[in-house]
Amino acid sequence: MQVAKIGIVGAGQMGNGIAHVCSLAGYDVVMSDISEDALAKAMSLIDKNMSRQVSRGKISDAEKDGALGRITTTTDLAQVGPSDLIIEAATERETVKQAIFEDLGPHLLPHTILTSNTSSISITRLASRTDRPEKFMGFHFMNPVPVMQLVELIRGIATDEETFRACKEVVDRLGKTSATAEDFPAFIVNRILMPMINEAVYTLYEGVGSVRSIDESMKLGANHPMGPLELADFIGLDTCLAIMNVLHDGLADTKYRPCPLLTKYVEAGWLGRKTQRGFYDYRGDEPVPTR
Repeated sequence: MQVAKIGIVGAGQMGNGIAHVCSLAGYDVVMSDISEDALAKAMSLIDKNMSRQVSRGKISDAEKDGALGRITTTTDLAQVGPSDLIIEAATERETVKQAIFEDLGPHLLPHTILTSNTSSISITRLASRTDRPEKFMGFHFMNPVPVMQLVELIRGIATDEETFRACKEVVDRLGKTSATAEDFPAFIVNRILMPMINEAVYTLYEGVGSVRSIDESMKLGANHPMGPLELADFIGLDTCLAIMNVLHDGLADTKYRPCPLLTKYVEAGWLGRKTQRGFYDYRGDEPVPTR
């Protein structure tokens, strides 16, 4: 099956990045969100990020203009339905994702492939709530989407080979690399990354090191480009906690127990960069550790 039109549900951090790379690859994109304001912000950010690519010689002005012209936005989910491939990129809550797929159902074409950008939720379970579990996959981009090269492709138990091949061809056309993951909690990247972040929070919680010393140690001692607590703030502490809960619940192993300090930060609404406070306070000129 040839994919020509891609629908994207959600215009947040992940959704606008996916729209960015898909439109640059020549796909017609329809991006939806419940908020007109969110859509306007997403288009402004895509324009800004593409302009940065132009200034660095990555793309031409003509390529930028062509890509922006291929993106349409809507608050009407029904307009996303008649796409060849739909990528759901809403918040990491299973009930929200299930409701989106249910609302899309009556508007889909017979051949439409449904995918979710979930970073941890069962693809098999999401697929089972649709009318096409054989045409359903996990399509997990890394953040920030225009920069990161990996896409995890996750088959549910019912996913057929044609669906997998069509999704892999899209990843190839985007100029990215696909990694095939089995449908177990958090797949590959977050199965490894989130326990590391959680352990860094435990290291802070137990007083082994300060925020700054933990991050500096991993940057300089393990050659990580970003410290684990800085990275947690970038991802969103609520997202980190949600994934740790999926791991803990899904694998029933105490090694995945979320650190109480991570839970406390989320309860306080200190979710990282998006709320200006997390393990660092971002309200000044320079980020300052909050512990």
